[in-house]
Amino acid sequence: MPTNITIQRILVIVLQRIKFIILLTLVCMLSFFLYSKFFITPMYSTSAMLYVQNYNAKSQSNQENGKIFSSDISGSASLAEAYIVFLNNSDSITSLFNDCDVSITNDSFFITVTVSGSDPQTCANVANQICETAGDVFADRFAYGQIGIVRSAQVPIAPYEPNNLKNALIGLVIGLVASVLISILLELIDLTVKPDDDLQEMYDIPIFAEIPDFGN
Repeated sequence: MPTNITIQRILVIVLQRIKFIILLTLVCMLSFFLYSKFFITPMYSTSAMLYVQNYNAKSQSNQENGKIFSSDISGSASLAEAYIVFLNNSDSITSLFNDCDVSITNDSFFITVTVSGSDPQTCANVANQICETAGDVFADRFAYGQIGIVRSAQVPIAPYEPNNLKNALIGLVIGLVASVLISILLELIDLTVKPDDDLQEMYDIPIFAEIPDFGN
């Protein structure tokens, strides 16, 4: 066949091999979905939140009522940032990770403990144990201020990955692209001369009729 490939020719190839394209696309999509569902380990994530209060050690009213005043916000945020450094380097904290992925971050004077892992109950336990142990680390390192738990970690009910639908859609796109490319490649390596269009393009003459092969 002619080696020139045009948009029109590609559309013709796609229509000619539409069944193959649909079949390969569906097979690829189903393969990605099944792999995602049965072979990728589900990962769960949960979080707990602490607050840090930078009260004046000489002000007993602040310490007793446990409230955070506007004048303490910037100081509490700085204290929280310094406190995270101790948490991330404390043996008593890191020993609680239990092979989970733990992230300890702060937003102003709030500290978020995020735990990810393959077991949802373990993730919740690790996050809550870190929050409970965090008070001891704080007392050991700082002579002023206090911390408290804003939110305890709950057991996650659904994994955050894998996303089976997303992976299936990725498989659909890959299957569609691959099937179209394969169809075009098969057409390019097919050197047989087909009637009508191929003859007309090769010899630049019109085809008015075709003699049937009565021998078959």
